Amino acid sequence: MSHDSTAAPEAATRKLSGRRRKEIVAVLLFSGGPIFESSIPLSVFGIDRQDAGVPRYRLLVCAGEEGPLRTTGGLELTAPQGLEAISRAGTVVVPAWRSITSPPPQEALDALRRAHEEGARIVGLCTGAFVLAAAGLLDGRPATTHWMYAPTLAKRYPSVHVDPRELFVDDGDVLTSAGTAAGIDLCLHIVRTDHGNEAAGALARRLVVPPRRTGGQERYLDRSLPEEIGADPLAEVVAWALEHLHEQFDVETLAARAYMSRRTFDRRFRSLTGSAPLQWLITQRVLQAQRLLETSDYSVDEVAGRCGFRSPVALRGHFRRQLGSSPAAYRAAYRARRPQGDRPADPDAGAAGATPRHLPPPDPGQQPTALHPENAVPFQTRRTASPLPAAATTVPGQRSPAP
Repeated sequence: MSHDSTAAPEAATRKLSGRRRKEIVAVLLFSGGPIFESSIPLSVFGIDRQDAGVPRYRLLVCAGEEGPLRTTGGLELTAPQGLEAISRAGTVVVPAWRSITSPPPQEALDALRRAHEEGARIVGLCTGAFVLAAAGLLDGRPATTHWMYAPTLAKRYPSVHVDPRELFVDDGDVLTSAGTAAGIDLCLHIVRTDHGNEAAGALARRLVVPPRRTGGQERYLDRSLPEEIGADPLAEVVAWALEHLHEQFDVETLAARAYMSRRTFDRRFRSLTGSAPLQWLITQRVLQAQRLLETSDYSVDEVAGRCGFRSPVALRGHFRRQLGSSPAAYRAAYRARRPQGDRPADPDAGAAGATPRHLPPPDPGQQPTALHPENAVPFQTRRTASPLPAAATTVPGQRSPAP
């Protein structure tokens, strides 16, 4: 659901500079940013809902570069404030960044660094994490972003501990969230942190969303190989592993196929994907089991064997740790939501390489998928996943439109 790390003593004792106010929230907008993510903090912090018991924030909408700012759908926005207004804010939110491949404006990065040095809380929603990382604010910290962009964030900023599973990560004075609707989760968390559960619950009722969502991004992860890993020599080893999940092999086998020592392979794999190979392999097996439970009539024992687990006990343990449910309960929940008669005619329909049929996503506002190989490993993850199905999507290109 979320990762609330224990803030370092330095972060816990930092105070706002005299000119900053805790109740002021500055939202930093850029041209090319997706309108949905941009509107989330504007709605949460910019509307007076004191009649519903929600304490009021003071909102400053700031342009991170020269305007007018063009957003999705060709809309043009004119922000009433510039970067100088950030100097008054106790919280600065970067709701999105237009492209994960291009650097943010240096002036905006300097303003974010100054805000952090002066005690402001810095928040990055979805691809806004790339702006925070470019400013150096995520160095040595846990962070998340949309699962599609987590491998790129981990590869481009290796000092950031990227956790592609969480809906949001709270590291005290720096917070990040996953894609789209997860921005709402993080903004509610901020209200809860500032004013308590009652205020956050009242706001959630106004927004008609759950006060707290269970589960993380893991049920949305995509299994296909992303473009970046496709050009790396390790891509062949990763592809082989995905095609042979039904066989019992370990990381030493993968290292041997890559003609590397185990230590070298671990280091190369982590630098490429942001995750450890053993944890990645376990997660691939779990997600393959998830597909077989969704699309076949194999028993749990048979599913364990077809996913490379040495025993059903091993499958059950890993499955529960990753998805918060037993395999049997997951299958029952999936079939309870499934349209009548929509079941595979062939028990092998869910085997590796097949294209399963899926339900619509359980959570509106996010695109669910099945599994991205390099997004599989949590960093100090604490979550409670619910047994809900996954669906499929495509691999992104270079630009980062609203997912």
